[in-house]
Amino acid sequence: MPKRLKPLYPDKLKKINKVTTALIWWVNGLAHIAITVALSVSVIMFIWLFIHDAYSAFSSQNFAHGFLHALGTLMVLWIVSSLILAEARYLQGEPIGVDIFVEISLVVVLRKVIVFPVQEITPEPIEIASWVGAALALGLVYFLVLKAKSHLDS
Repeated sequence: MPKRLKPLYPDKLKKINKVTTALIWWVNGLAHIAITVALSVSVIMFIWLFIHDAYSAFSSQNFAHGFLHALGTLMVLWIVSSLILAEARYLQGEPIGVDIFVEISLVVVLRKVIVFPVQEITPEPIEIASWVGAALALGLVYFLVLKAKSHLDS
C-alpha cells in the first residue's frame, strides 16, 4: 500500500482543510444526485421521443427514413442507459472504467453511421469512410479493453 503523502497545506489550516474536505464531499454527492435525476429524466424524454419517432415512421410516406431516425433515437437512449449504469456502479463504490467511455463513443459513432442515409445533406465519401474507420478503431479498442479487463479479473 502506498505511503501517504504529507499534506500540502500548513498545519494551521488543518481545521479549515477538514471543513473544506467535508464540503467538497457534500458538493460531490449533490452533483451525483443531480446527474442521477438528469439521467432519469432524459430516459423518459428519449423513450417519449422514440415512441414519437416510431409513430411518425409508421404514419409517414417514407418508412425507411422514419425507421432510421427512430433507431438513432434508440441509440441515444442506449447511451443514456450506459451512463446510468456507470453512475449506479460509481455510487456503489466501483470505479468508472474506461470501457464505459469507449462503449459510449462507439455507440455515438455507430449512430452517426446509421443515420447517414437520412441526413438532409449527403456526406462526402471521405466523411463516411472516416466515420466507418472510427467505428472500426473504436470496436477494436473496445474489444481490447474488455479482453484486458477479463484478464485482470481472472
